[in-house]
Amino acid sequence: MRPSLREKIIATCNKKIEAKGENVGLSFYAFFSNKNDDPEQLMEAASWWILTHKLDHFEKAHKIKVLVIAEKVNNAS
Repeated sequence: MRPSLREKIIATCNKKIEAKGENVGLSFYAFFSNKNDDPEQLMEAASWWILTHKLDHFEKAHKIKVLVIAEKVNNAS
């Protein structure tokens, strides 16, 4: 996953958790505006969410954040 997408996902998860609490759920669409202004990045997020991790449509923001950070740490090694 490109670093800019990783950071966008973490920031969005942090914002949602701060606003609605630890149990807030979201879909990969939460990382994008309602405009389809970056289809490649949207498909990258969708592939990561659906194909790589086989996640449900809605998942807990905390779970997504943990997955992204773990991959960042594992890829840095």
